[in-house]
Amino acid sequence: MDKIQLEISALSATPTSGGAYALILKEVNGSRRLPIIIGAFEAQAIALELEGIKPPRPLTHDLTKKIVEALGGQLVEVVIDELRDNTFFAKMIFELSSLSQEIDARPSDAIAMSVRFRCPIFANARILDEAGFIPNADEDESSIGLPIEKKQAPKKITRENKIVQLQTQLREALEKEDYERAAKLRDELKRMTGEN
Repeated sequence: MDKIQLEISALSATPTSGGAYALILKEVNGSRRLPIIIGAFEAQAIALELEGIKPPRPLTHDLTKKIVEALGGQLVEVVIDELRDNTFFAKMIFELSSLSQEIDARPSDAIAMSVRFRCPIFANARILDEAGFIPNADEDESSIGLPIEKKQAPKKITRENKIVQLQTQLREALEKEDYERAAKLRDELKRMTGEN
């Protein structure tokens, strides 16, 4: 399989996809972008790690990393290897001692793990040929949306990180039963996300 290395270019909300996020991967030695729709939980897990924000309790991906390391293993690479019926499939390649193990995963989970292990992300070249796109010269990284949603530019990653932080703070306030603070945080979240 011919593999092409990718890096995370942007993470943004998709206004028309009901709480889903667009993760934009950029070709390291090229100009193509690969958009992948992911869920809010995975988007939060990726954004928190990219921003260096440590939640009060470990997320599932943090726990998984600790288990792998406790067993002496290491995630060495992530490969987005298939696209079937508009759904991406990935593999995580782990090394334990001298053994190498491939594990099937959703791309969103595999990428959330890759940012924790600081390992490279690859895609099958065929997938970039099928689903990749080259942004227009007048688009910057923060305005790149999915090709079918170019009219509605997603929010910038910095705004998304602020929303993730507010969601985390809201959850903490609710756990501490600080309902006055929770109400203020809820209102701020509504204001930022444009909800009524």
